[in-house]
Amino acid sequence: MNDTVPVRVTVEAWEEVDLDLATSTTVHDVKRQALAAVRMADDPAGFLVKFRGAELSDESRTLAQVAFPADGALIVLRRRRRAVR
Repeated sequence: MNDTVPVRVTVEAWEEVDLDLATSTTVHDVKRQALAAVRMADDPAGFLVKFRGAELSDESRTLAQVAFPADGALIVLRRRRRAVR
């Protein structure tokens, strides 16, 4: 059994990050690594993670615990949308 999984993360709908992570990696750590990869210095707590359209609200769960498939995709979005002027 392979204990790493390729993960594709889309951050804020425009930046895509490919990561190869251990299945023991928490959702919070995936979010933190994806934000760092796109050089977003904002607090990770201001972002949420979605998998298959649903928010993963318990970010302490691991990729294995959320049954994340190989080559699956996650989306990292701001919790509150910014106003466009």
